[in-house]
Amino acid sequence: MSNTGGFDRTKKMIILISDVLLYHVSIYLAFFLRYQGDLPYNYLAYEKTRIYIFISFIVLNILLGIYVMYNKRKTDLILLTLIIQLIMSVLIMAMTFFGRLFTFPRTVILISLITSTIILSLWRIVIFKLYLKLSGSKKVVVIGDEEQCRQVVQNFAMAKNNRHVIEAVITGHVQEHIEQLIESIDIIYLVDNSRPELTGDLYRLALMHDKKLFLPTTFETLKMVSANVMTIEDESILELSMFHISPEDDLLKRAGDILISVILLILASPIMLVTALLIKATSKGPVFYKQTRITLDQREFSILKFRTMSATAEKDSGPVLAQANDSRVTTVGKYLRSLRIDELPQLINVLRGDMSLVGPRPERPFFVEQFKEENPYYELRHNVRAGITGYAQVYGKYSTDFQAKLKFDLVYIKNYSLLFDIQILLQTIKILFDKVSSKGVDEASEWGDTLPDSIDIYK
Repeated sequence: MSNTGGFDRTKKMIILISDVLLYHVSIYLAFFLRYQGDLPYNYLAYEKTRIYIFISFIVLNILLGIYVMYNKRKTDLILLTLIIQLIMSVLIMAMTFFGRLFTFPRTVILISLITSTIILSLWRIVIFKLYLKLSGSKKVVVIGDEEQCRQVVQNFAMAKNNRHVIEAVITGHVQEHIEQLIESIDIIYLVDNSRPELTGDLYRLALMHDKKLFLPTTFETLKMVSANVMTIEDESILELSMFHISPEDDLLKRAGDILISVILLILASPIMLVTALLIKATSKGPVFYKQTRITLDQREFSILKFRTMSATAEKDSGPVLAQANDSRVTTVGKYLRSLRIDELPQLINVLRGDMSLVGPRPERPFFVEQFKEENPYYELRHNVRAGITGYAQVYGKYSTDFQAKLKFDLVYIKNYSLLFDIQILLQTIKILFDKVSSKGVDEASEWGDTLPDSIDIYK
């Protein structure tokens, strides 16, 4: 059993095969219900082509992370199941229309959407309960200064499906205290890994006692990711990869951006037209909002958005980061932001080459200069085109501070692949339904300045 990723490979394979069988049953049931038990000729055509449907189904399940349960709730799995079935319905219709591979009645597609969502959702609930029973909770000791540890405790407490229990915090005399606690915990989380010797000692200790060691995402840890092992005679060498995308990958990424953005602009044009009319009818000012942002190679460009604030929002205040319950946002603007509809005009920016579908979110020059002063590695995020959505937007919150978002952005650049982009695009569909991720920067934490009394502190 994996401590963080959910079921091990064997169990995941059993679940995957069961998923395919249940999906097949749901489609068969849809045909059965539609034709009252008298299966039509086109069911035979479905049988000949179902391998393509099943492969698409499996790929979607994997890309949307349906088998990774450590950071999900029951409602997340049901929502993901619904999204996957909606996408599958669209794919089947596309196969029918463009490929003429088989005739799939639209009523059967609709019925199968309902049957598969119900059957697979019930199956997901069973699997999720089994997962919780088998995996149990993991006891964690956090090592660092008190402020760092307080933030970690807060993040763990706010996490979905949190199975990590903070047993203790160590702020001093680490070696002495960790040896006392090592047998009673499952995970060591070294928040401050600026001392290589301590990191090495804790790694060896975790290895000896079969424990896990967590380290924070920093530039120092990220630079070792995706290292290439080279052998020259008797010498084994690590070649560290840099924070950029290869020219070949960039060319392929650009081609995909153009193709997908054209398709999305055509599909979204009715929504964009209605949105423009609503903005014009409910508030004074232009429909579109233009703002200078920074993209690849720190080049400035004008980003396009549907206007969600009053036309004079920053006349007196100047550049301000978005806030939760921002009074400057119009009534229509609140809905546009929650559904991300205000971002649709950025598809035009993608066509122009200013942006990509996936990448770090572009910031304003004012904030870029401010962030660069606070963190010199901030410039690295401009080694790729800015994106409409990104790793930080999918796995962080809108209220996440720039330091945390920068870590997400650097992880994305370091691990870039076309498959990674597709995964982020699919995960973006899910966050459209997540209102928490649409909130602005919180002005104050609900937590106090001290650690909870329930946690033992070793100094």
